[in-house]
Amino acid sequence: MLKTALAAVTILSGTAALSIPAFVVSYASNRMAGGALMSPEKTIVEHAVNSADHTTLVAAVKAVGLVDTVNSERPFTVFAPTNAAFGMLPEGTVESLLKPENKDQLT
Repeated sequence: MLKTALAAVTILSGTAALSIPAFVVSYASNRMAGGALMSPEKTIVEHAVNSADHTTLVAAVKAVGLVDTVNSERPFTVFAPTNAAFGMLPEGTVESLLKPENKDQLT
């Protein structure tokens, strides 16, 4: 069974949204996630967790409690910013957003 995911990632810094380059997860031929060929046997979560390029995204998805949602059976598309994209945010932004007390803002 194919498992894909839709997770729109919007990152806010103050009141401005940041547009981040992303890759689109699809099970068409030769789709890559973090340098590894994607497999329809793996879930979106499994692909992301195994990608060295998406550790910040994985941390954010875990911090807001979306792992089960993204790992569900529904059809999804994922636009997943890489660690380099998150690195373009002002210093301290990601670290601040990942704090438990900032869960609502991160969500």
